[in-house]
This record gives sequence, structure tokens and C-alpha cells, in this order.
Amino acid sequence: MAETGAAEKGSAEASGFSDMSDSEFLDLEDNQAPDASPCKPGPSELLGKDDKPVTLQTWKRGLALSSPMERFQCKYLYVTDLATQNWCEQQMVYGKELPGILAPEQAAILDTGASIHLAKELEVHDLVTVPVTTKEDAWAIKFLNILSMIPSLQSEGRVREFPVFGEVEGVLLVGVIDELHYTAKGELELVELKTRRRPLLPLEAQKRKDCFQAGLYKYIFDAMVQGKVTPAIVTHHTKLSPEKPLGPAVLRHAQQGGFSVKSLGDLMELVFLSLTLSDLPVIDILKIEYIYQETATVLGTEIVAFDENEVRGQAQHYVAYWMGHREPQGVDVEEAWKCRSCNYADICEWRKGGWMLSSTLEPHAKRNK
Repeated sequence: MAETGAAEKGSAEASGFSDMSDSEFLDLEDNQAPDASPCKPGPSELLGKDDKPVTLQTWKRGLALSSPMERFQCKYLYVTDLATQNWCEQQMVYGKELPGILAPEQAAILDTGASIHLAKELEVHDLVTVPVTTKEDAWAIKFLNILSMIPSLQSEGRVREFPVFGEVEGVLLVGVIDELHYTAKGELELVELKTRRRPLLPLEAQKRKDCFQAGLYKYIFDAMVQGKVTPAIVTHHTKLSPEKPLGPAVLRHAQQGGFSVKSLGDLMELVFLSLTLSDLPVIDILKIEYIYQETATVLGTEIVAFDENEVRGQAQHYVAYWMGHREPQGVDVEEAWKCRSCNYADICEWRKGGWMLSSTLEPHAKRNK
């Protein structure tokens, strides 16, 4: 499988997906997950006119008339953006507005989790770095990976790091499924890998987030193989140029894989045809696997009961924030224990009664619609 590499332009700017599986979070009972979204963050220092510091509340008043999608210049969201909202939406918002709060020990935890994901991936396929110079090249690599994974899944029965993308409530969501494989009964099973820094299974609140994430992956993947996702949907949201010729390194990689394409548009048409004509089924089983980081051993598994109406309902609620239809919400009183380990507890408006500010801003947001 291929991965993007830096060339004339930075790979972070060009990349259409996160190269690391977007399922890798810190243990949320203990730490705050870093932002990994294709959105531009808010200012790390809040400055007003004449570069004078302003309060977070004053800064947010000035942004009351724009939606979060506009505010952070988002073209699309990651599945994990919505999953983090399931844990604490207000915490997720602070992660966008005030990025960079990540202690060294937290970074080490993420590195360990990423290493476990990579080791799992290398069990199934090798990685080849392909230089990219444009965002079209970066997305092309992901589409080429899908083209190579479809026959591998059908012939070998297992793939890892499968990219998914689809429109949910008017917003494009992208993500990476950790593993897809066929069971002995021929059922297609999704496995979501979650690493733990302690040898304990997570609390129910964490499991709810993980189950929602797995369910959202199924919802998007099923739409892809059922022909509900089209090239037009992807290009509309990402603003990619389908007619733009692919770079020479990407073209060589495509030719080595047996694919004769010249542009991203050619490649996208081939991908979507392959998805719908390959007899790939919808996902039958959702499973979450919790792994202890120190020993890489499995602590336990969770079988997820998929309810499409419930997943869609939750997605609608979370997307409503991004579209500017409502203000962000913090945790309920019953789950205030989450605040003890939150990096933003000292400034949290929700925790300090900041919903008073939100209620005063809401009429302005409504008049803008």
C-alpha cells in the first residue's frame, strides 16, 4: 500500500486523509486527544485590535455570525471529529480554538499507539512512499490504495487501514477503518483498534464513543459499496480539480498497479465503479478491540449493535454544531468527572456557567441563517 511523501509542497497541506489511522486516540478518561482535522485551527493566542490580548468570550462574540465550518475553514470533517463530540463537544471545540496543548507524556502515548497500528498494518501489506506535489496527488494515493485493497480483501480475506468517505447530513466525512476481514461464516467484519495506556477496559462513556465511531464507519462504508457516494460529492466538498493531471510519481505508481489513468477524475471514476461492481457486501459485524500499549496484548473486545437510525440521529446532532445551527454543549452533570482530566477545565465556559454567553449569542446566529 502507498503513503504520501513530501515533495515540492508540504505533505500535511496536500494530504487528503490523515496518514495515521484516525482511530488512534489517547485514553480520554485521562487525557485530551489532539486535533487531527482538515480544519485550520483558531488562534493559540487571542489578540484583538492593536494586537492587544482579548478574552476567549470577547473573541467568540466576534465570530458569532459564522458557522464553525466557515470559522475553521473546513472542507470536510473526520469521523473522529464527531466521535470526540460524543465524549465532550465543548472539549473538542477548545481543541480547535486553542490547539497545541499536549504534554510530552501524552505525545508519547500517541506515538506508542501509532506504532501498534503500524505494526498491525505491516502484517498485511508493505508501505511504499510516493512523493506528491498537489492535494490531487495526495487523494489519488488514497484512491489507488482502495483499488488495491478491494481485490486483496476478496482474495486474501483481510485488509487494514481502508479509507472511507461519504456525505452525512450535508457534510463530507472521511476516515480510516482499522481492519476489514471475512469471518469463517463469510461475514464481513469491521475491527476498530483502540490502545490503552492502562491494563483496564474503558468506562461506559468511552465505549459509547467508540461504538458510535464504529457505527459511523459502517454507515459510510455501506454507502460507498451501494453506490451512494459519487465523484461529484467528493469534488464538491473538497474543491479538488478532477481534470488536473496527476504527478509523474503518482502516475508511475498507478501504472505499476496496472491502472491506466491520467487525472484524478479518471481515477475516481475507476474507484467508484470498482466499489459498486466488485460484489463487496455491506459490513455485517462491528467489533472493537482494546489493546494494552505496554504489552500489545488484547484486553477485551466489544461487539457493537448497529442501529442506523440512532447513528444518523447522533450524526445530525453533531453536524448541527458545525453548520452553526446550535452552540457547543459540554457534558451532563452526571459525567462531570470527565472535567478532572480535561486540559481546558480552567477556561471552560460550560463548566463555569458560560451557557449564559451562548444563550445571548444564539439570536444573532439565528438571524444570520
